[in-house]
Amino acid sequence: MGEKDMSEKILEDYNDVFSDIVNVLLFHGQELIEPSALESISVHSQYKGEDAKLHEQERDVAKKWKRYNVQLAIIGIENQTAVEKKMPFRLIGYDGASYKSQLQANAASIAPVVTIVLYFGEKHWCKERNIKSLMNIPKELDPYVNDYKMEVFEIAWLTDEQLEMFKSDFKVVARFFVNKRRNPDYVADDPTEIQHVDEVLKLLSVMTGDRDYENVICDEMKGQVKSMCDVAERLKNIGRQEGFQAGRSEGRLEGRSEGRSEERINAVKFAISLGASEEKILTQYSKEEYEKALALMKA
Repeated sequence: MGEKDMSEKILEDYNDVFSDIVNVLLFHGQELIEPSALESISVHSQYKGEDAKLHEQERDVAKKWKRYNVQLAIIGIENQTAVEKKMPFRLIGYDGASYKSQLQANAASIAPVVTIVLYFGEKHWCKERNIKSLMNIPKELDPYVNDYKMEVFEIAWLTDEQLEMFKSDFKVVARFFVNKRRNPDYVADDPTEIQHVDEVLKLLSVMTGDRDYENVICDEMKGQVKSMCDVAERLKNIGRQEGFQAGRSEGRLEGRSEGRSEERINAVKFAISLGASEEKILTQYSKEEYEKALALMKA
């Protein structure tokens, strides 16, 4: 995602949201993963680069899926606002690091690693989704090159049927992006109660680039914003306040502008009264100002 403070909790960190996303997108709505079966793991990993120095990489969210204390899988989620051509290589780096950490921990068995990409753009993902398509591989070598395919889910293009499968706050988020894609002027009117208000608004703020969503929550409003309807009302109020401030500023500017305009007209009238030629006056004043001054003097 890129724009995430390491100390902040993002929406998918919550087990109810994480399991809901995976159950709908991977298992077509079957509730195979219970929130209680998830355990957060470190999103940081290190690798040694060509410069022999250690470099850090960080994925957005990753969790262990366990059943009866047996680790079934490691699942990661990456949020994307824009299409990234080399995304499959980035993901294989994350997954490789997860396998390596299991080896270093001397795990009794190695659990599979699955990473999905949640893409919030309005246009379809138009780049390749596997690494072999991003390389020029000699045909003789091709059968021996392992491929890696990434799973991209275009949130703004989910079907109504898929939207109805969600049971967590992600339904509100997904519905917002679908409606925004269908209608760019869409104003959020979803009455569904939001459980994790701060995190939903932070995600919308980052994914849309609109900071007003994050600014909706202030200390005095804590607990009062419970749905996107409340958010829309708050955004409307913020718009009114900004419009009022802008109007006051514009009014001051217009007042100053009108004062300067009157001063200039008077200066032109004075120049005409002194006998200055039209040609000379037009070197410092506009034709409009000259004609207006002339009309006022004849009135």
